[in-house]
Amino acid sequence: MKLTQEQAALADELNGRQKLFVFGLMSGKTQRQAYYDAGGTAKTDQTADACASEILSNPKVKAFYDSLMDKAAEEAQVDATYVLKRLVEIDQMDVLDIMDENLNMKPLKEWPKIWRQYISNIETISMDDGEGWLKKIKWPDKVKNLELLGKHIAVGAFKDKIEHTGKIEISDISDDALDKRIQELESKVMQNDKRGEA
Repeated sequence: MKLTQEQAALADELNGRQKLFVFGLMSGKTQRQAYYDAGGTAKTDQTADACASEILSNPKVKAFYDSLMDKAAEEAQVDATYVLKRLVEIDQMDVLDIMDENLNMKPLKEWPKIWRQYISNIETISMDDGEGWLKKIKWPDKVKNLELLGKHIAVGAFKDKIEHTGKIEISDISDDALDKRIQELESKVMQNDKRGEA
């Protein structure tokens, strides 16, 4: 991945583990996987998750991660508006668009572009006597598509309300302080694990 000058400057502010963590996230790994791949030594998944969240809450790490995500979205030319537009196109697909007045399938070249893009399978079966034929078309799942439309940021039909309580602090933390905090969290979780065994 080639970094812009701005991204390189942001990366220079991070230590090696933090960079590996961010690159792990960018490659599609979960926070836990990225934490372990970056050299994390948590003994339990619960501790690893807490440590990964702590790393990502570091403003410098978050800034580098956000910069890479923005660039990736820009390069893919995919944003929320694009996704919404495509979901609406799928929702508006009508089987009559590919059928003639006798309900025979039109030639593929006469199909609307949206149909050509979203059909995942076309199967034609002819009978031996030449009297019959069957054409099967696999098209997008409309119910799943509507669910995705409803969950879309701009539509918000299924918005979950999540309430956070308690104090949330974001602060700049040194590598040494971060390592110390990770060790504290690991020992705290280990104590809780030992209590559960007794």
